[in-house]
Amino acid sequence: MTRTKKKSTPVIDPYLPTSGNFGYRVSRYELDLAYKVAINRLAGTATITATTLASLRTFTLDLSPALSVSKVAVNGARPQFRTASGKLHITLRDALPAGAAMTIVVRYGGSPRPIRTLWGDVGFEELTEGALVAGQPNGAQSWFPCDDHPAAKASFRIQVAAESPYRVIANGELVSRRDRAGMTTWIYDLPEPTSTYLVTLQIGMYGRHRIAKNGVAIHAVLPDHLRDTFEYDFARQPQMMKLFVKLFGDYPLDEGYTVVVTDDDLEIPLEAQGISIFGANHCDGERGAERLIAHELAHQWFGNSVTAQRWRHIWLHEGFACYAEWLWSENSGGRSAEAWAQHYYRRLAQSPQDLVLADPGPGDMFDDRVYKRGALTLHVLRRHIGDENFFALLRDWTRRYRHSTVVTDDFTGLASHYCDDSLRPLWAQWLYSTALPELDASP
Repeated sequence: MTRTKKKSTPVIDPYLPTSGNFGYRVSRYELDLAYKVAINRLAGTATITATTLASLRTFTLDLSPALSVSKVAVNGARPQFRTASGKLHITLRDALPAGAAMTIVVRYGGSPRPIRTLWGDVGFEELTEGALVAGQPNGAQSWFPCDDHPAAKASFRIQVAAESPYRVIANGELVSRRDRAGMTTWIYDLPEPTSTYLVTLQIGMYGRHRIAKNGVAIHAVLPDHLRDTFEYDFARQPQMMKLFVKLFGDYPLDEGYTVVVTDDDLEIPLEAQGISIFGANHCDGERGAERLIAHELAHQWFGNSVTAQRWRHIWLHEGFACYAEWLWSENSGGRSAEAWAQHYYRRLAQSPQDLVLADPGPGDMFDDRVYKRGALTLHVLRRHIGDENFFALLRDWTRRYRHSTVVTDDFTGLASHYCDDSLRPLWAQWLYSTALPELDASP
């Protein structure tokens, strides 16, 4: 008797095996939505522009089961569709050839809620007075149908109508705001290619203030009662921006940088394209969150503009943003990066040494050891090749891969051009071994 081998379902990223879709590439999302805060009701239409990568008759989009679909059109025709297990399944009457243009229109609605994941709840979340989206790593599907994995970058137009007392913040430039019958419609345009998890929606009783007029525009969006403490706690953001532009290269977005502070406490800050989101607890009047402020700003270069193709390469986000914290400290009168490296090396030495930085596994991809060992790897590289080469490398990295996706080999390959000897021993010890190398004996 012969047994038929069960076919394994192909996945785009084994860290999130149910996210992402095959057969097409999205170039643009246009969202036309209305949200009622009091009843947590979202409704509207997503228009998705895509190109087929192969002959295509059936395909899927990621979409939360909390949202129901009432209508789908593809290139004006009405295909069959159904939703199941977090996917919108679409079957065309006739297959489209490879390279064909697709315009997908999805009308949908429901009461959005976070996606439950290995790392906790992510995505659309109600606040006491408003809502936020914390998309990392696969929360975009909690509020719009999409191809939800980081390598699938696209441009966005986001139109949201909400009750007029509320301010709506989304990514990109605010191109229109109009009031009608107690509702305000906000329209944002984001031309830069952006991963779906970095697209956000922030709704609250917020005021908006400009906090930097020179260089890159920086705005704050927050409740009025937090403004005094915010102005102290976040006062050094313009200096951070100036330093990071010097060290990392041009700020990657034309429309500037926005910091949102919610009226609720948040366990951790969140990054989005052109936006960082903090909680009221990060305005403590003591600059207690300054390390985090630097970290989130650095993500605009490392993670948001230059984005890992797969989540196994997350050290390229978090190790770099963590090292930016040390660089800010070093350049603002605090501890040097060397002192922070020694400090966290001692902590890592007392932690379990069962993690491979270049592939930590889904359970550990947000582990603090990824952040700190990633930063230490960069510090050891900086020691080895010298400041001039190290910061030239970082600027080359952010320029060469601006608004693109990368893997670890892209960075190690580029770094080889900034060193006369081989860096392979360094990478072998820090990226591909579980054991923590000796800090002062590193190559």
